[in-house]
Amino acid sequence: MSDQILNVSGLTKVFQKDGVVVDVLRGIDFAADRGEFITIMGPSGAGKSTFLHILGTLDKPTAGTVLFSGRDIRGFTEDEESRFRNEQVGFIFQFYHLLQDFNVVENIMMPLLIRRVKPAEASARAEAFLETIELTHRRSHKPGELSGGEQQRVAVARALINEPELILADEPTGNLDRKTGREVLTQILKIRQRLSATLILVTHDPEIGAVGERKLTMVDGELFTE
Repeated sequence: MSDQILNVSGLTKVFQKDGVVVDVLRGIDFAADRGEFITIMGPSGAGKSTFLHILGTLDKPTAGTVLFSGRDIRGFTEDEESRFRNEQVGFIFQFYHLLQDFNVVENIMMPLLIRRVKPAEASARAEAFLETIELTHRRSHKPGELSGGEQQRVAVARALINEPELILADEPTGNLDRKTGREVLTQILKIRQRLSATLILVTHDPEIGAVGERKLTMVDGELFTE
């Protein structure tokens, strides 16, 4: 099996609104190896989030190809896209998107239930993940009873409970104070290393951007190597 997990060629994304054409992504070529940690820096509006959304099938490109383990994700059916997002991709967003009516364990185990893992096994795996993110004492709490950092740690656990091959992190510390953000990043990196997963993290924070094994910059929809 090739060491390359992602291969992107000629990726463009164009939006049209009120007769105005906006080139969000401009012919991006990009590749990522298995287990690689890549950070993408750039200002707001540079196209970073759109790029991640396309890699994870949350959005579709206007043109270009995205190969995941040799398969063109543009050819996926809706069911294949859903399965891909559930089983092979872990999304970590700036905002936590936790289910407010469910407690910590229930939030974390949700992707396993979608995958039709038996509830008892899903609960046990979620409890084990709670130890990794150091929140065993919060297992029965609901999101509204947690701090921002705790909510993000729960969101990280939920994103990675299925042990994805690819982690896409979109400003994962952007809604946290500096100290809490660094703690959350440390946990993401620890879990990513255990999974041997590929991590692509976009940020406008230079300190976090500098942590990547490979550092890229996105400006006006184009990617550059630092």
